[in-house]
Amino acid sequence: MRETEAVITGALNTIQGMPAVVRSQPMRDVIARVVRVAQANAAVLITGESGVGKELIARAIHHNSLRCTAAWVDINCGALPEHLVESELFGHEKGAFSGADQAKPGLFELAHKGSLFLDEIGELPPRMQVKLLRVLDGVPHFRLGGVKKVSADVRIIAATNRNLTDAIRGGGFRSDLYHRLSQVQIKVPPLRERPDDIVPLAEFFLEQQDPSRRFAADALEALRNHSWPGNVRELRNIVTQTAILADGLELRASDLPHEMLNAPRVEKAVAYSKLDELERHTIIEVLERSGGHHRKAAEALGISRRTLSRKLKQYGAQRVYDQLAVC
Repeated sequence: MRETEAVITGALNTIQGMPAVVRSQPMRDVIARVVRVAQANAAVLITGESGVGKELIARAIHHNSLRCTAAWVDINCGALPEHLVESELFGHEKGAFSGADQAKPGLFELAHKGSLFLDEIGELPPRMQVKLLRVLDGVPHFRLGGVKKVSADVRIIAATNRNLTDAIRGGGFRSDLYHRLSQVQIKVPPLRERPDDIVPLAEFFLEQQDPSRRFAADALEALRNHSWPGNVRELRNIVTQTAILADGLELRASDLPHEMLNAPRVEKAVAYSKLDELERHTIIEVLERSGGHHRKAAEALGISRRTLSRKLKQYGAQRVYDQLAVC
């Protein structure tokens, strides 16, 4: 137990050899989960809004894993056309398509014995989802234009800012691939839900940009009150811009970008509490496991069918599950 806590403490101080700025309890909980998950070989799905630092968490998993001395390979699944994604993942032989002047190993081959990070996995085209699922299930694959099968021992870490459960219901993502990728899930909270990280992160980014600068009290207050829709990425960009354009060693609130100062302040009330979100997630998950069977789901949840129907109507999911319902 003490050894585990020591590893977690080390991960809180550094991630992949870099200083880690983690002050809030939500992010400390995330790092603790990372350390424990890293030692296993299970596939990990990292979720969270754009800009929260999902890739940093993915790298932390690799850095704390038994594969840390092997390759780290990553790809953004939404940044390339479909045919290029296939070539990048599985490789190709010379002459496989126009422009393939030489053979190229795929990322699965390059990540052998290491970790493969599939960023923006929710953007993967349907045809590629099928091919990826087969490989994740241990089926050797061919390079494009190849005749020899390739096998690779790879730990998969995926990330998305999309709600894949909604994508599954809409037919945009395969449920079997989702379950294969999400053997373990890690949700990275948005910056507005971990306000204790705002000032330490801002001061860290400022020191990186110009160690001689500091924030005045009114600037720190303005940073705390911003809602940060772009999360940590937005914070880093604002600090960088302010450090470059402002005069003097002390950065005041008036030095911050006008669009940030004029943005709505952080709202204390939210549409749904964390308890409401947990309830919604649990109900929908149980319904999916029961194949949309209202009676079985209600019994498993310990509520009446009428209550279940009312909850689904509240979540805007009544029509979807009415179509699946079995009397």
